Formats: sequence, C-alpha cells, structure tokens
Amino acid sequence: MLHTEPFFRFLLLEKSLAVNTLEAYRRDIERYKKFLESLGIQYFSAVTDEHAAAYVHELRSLGLAPRSVARNISALKGLHKFLLGEKLSAADPTQNLELPKLGRHLPDVLSIEEMNEILEAANPMKEFAKKSVWRDRAVLETLYATGMRVSELTGLKQSNIYADQQLVRVFGKGSKERLIPIGAYALQWIDNYKQHLRNELAAKSKKTNDAVFLNMRGTPISRVSVWQIVTDYTRAAGIKKEIHPHIFRHSFATHLLEGGADLRAVQEMLGHADISTTQIYTHVDRELLKAEHHKYHPREQQ
Repeated sequence: MLHTEPFFRFLLLEKSLAVNTLEAYRRDIERYKKFLESLGIQYFSAVTDEHAAAYVHELRSLGLAPRSVARNISALKGLHKFLLGEKLSAADPTQNLELPKLGRHLPDVLSIEEMNEILEAANPMKEFAKKSVWRDRAVLETLYATGMRVSELTGLKQSNIYADQQLVRVFGKGSKERLIPIGAYALQWIDNYKQHLRNELAAKSKKTNDAVFLNMRGTPISRVSVWQIVTDYTRAAGIKKEIHPHIFRHSFATHLLEGGADLRAVQEMLGHADISTTQIYTHVDRELLKAEHHKYHPREQQ
C-alpha cells in the first residue's frame, strides 16, 4: 500500500521541519496519494516517470502559482528520494521533474490576504459609495467563490442559481454544463445586490435575458465591465499587481488546494474534466464537492 508515515517521521526527526512546513508537505503528499490511487497504483514502487509527470501536469493545468507547483514537486522528490534510500523503491520517478522557474515576475495568484483586501474595497457601507458597488461586490465574491470564467459569470442566469443547495449551474467551454458550489457568503452578496440594485436596473430594459449581473442600462454585464470592476477594486485596495478576472480563478484553485482540498474535486469545480450534462447530474457527488468547498475555501472559514 501507499505508506507515507515513515517519510513523515523522517521529516520530523531528521529534518526538523517547522510544523507548518510539515503540514504543507503532508497535504501535498496525501493529494499525490489520492491521484495515484485513482490510477489503481497501490505501491510507490509501481510509480513511473510518466505517472509523476502526469500529476505535475494536472497541478499546472489548474493554474497554480509556480511557487505552489514547485513546493509540490519538492515534496514528491523528497518522498521518492527517501523511498529509494530506504530500498522501498528501485528507482526515482521524479528525477527528471524540473522545478518551475520562479523568477522575479509578478505572481499570477493573489494571497488570501490580498483577495480579502480587494473584496473589502467594494464596501457599499462606505461614505459616498456608488450604488453600483452592490453589484460589484457580488461580482467579485462570485468569481472568488466559484472560480468560474468571466464568460460563465456574464452568462449566469437567475434560474441557474440553486440557493437552497448552494450550487450554481454554468455553461463552460463548448457549452458544457457543470454545477459549482458557491457557498452562503457569495449568495448573501448576490441577494444584497438583488435587493438594493438589480430590480431597479432590470426595470430599465426588456433585454435582461434573466442575467444575474446587469450593467447600469439594465442589460447583461459585459466581459470588459467585469475586467474593469476587478481592476478598479484592486487599485482601491492599494494592490499594485496587474490583476485580471482569470487570476481570481487561479487564486480560487490555489487557495483550495493549499488548504488541502482534493485535486479531483477542484478539477470538477473548474470544469477541466470532459464531463457531459448527464454525468454532472448522475456521476458527480455534489455533496462531496460542496463539502470540499465549504471545508477549504477561505471565505467559508470566516
């Protein structure tokens, strides 16, 4: 079986790692184990170079920050080097894995603190706040709560929000449907927006198309407007990074995985798997996805 406790004892006793670092390694290795088990691998000695490379590819496909990918690779390398030294494995399948170049470029993922600062910058209770801030806060909370693409957000309809189940139905690339947990926090902000602004905007136009998010003319909000909302509140929060909506998606995935969420569950939420409409309703354990979202999403821990 995929036994890892000897490795963790080694890290604790021989490497004297800090508690937080050890816990981060444990989360990374446990996620790696689940990935291997999903492939039917029962012993680390059966892991090949291809298996290790496939796992790293999946991490990168989620849009994780290079630093997060690098730490995962370091954890894998440390594990397999240990197994090789203990003669529990005949080869090291991670020897050809290369760490991503971190460089000095601006990171493409926000920290949890930075994300909270951007969200709190859209505060309708502030003096002289524009009425549009009710919508803007709901937009930002929804992007971060669900990890959905901008096109999915602009196309989100009121009829596709299942508040009682804390789920939203979106249409991704190729018009593929999927259900995403959204959480009570973002739902509350959507409800606030509806009460304070959306009804007023909807009265201005007959072309709302049941869209959740409307512009000030009462028609569905555009991709450009979403970009502008993200940019404006990033600047208002005093964050100098060049932030665009897709970074909210990357941050969503990174924060869930860094918190210990299951890789497969995050993939389902992001819609990276090739899932048909029927599979969404019959094969995906929606309660599992909601549990993973509620347990690991930072906004749900407040």
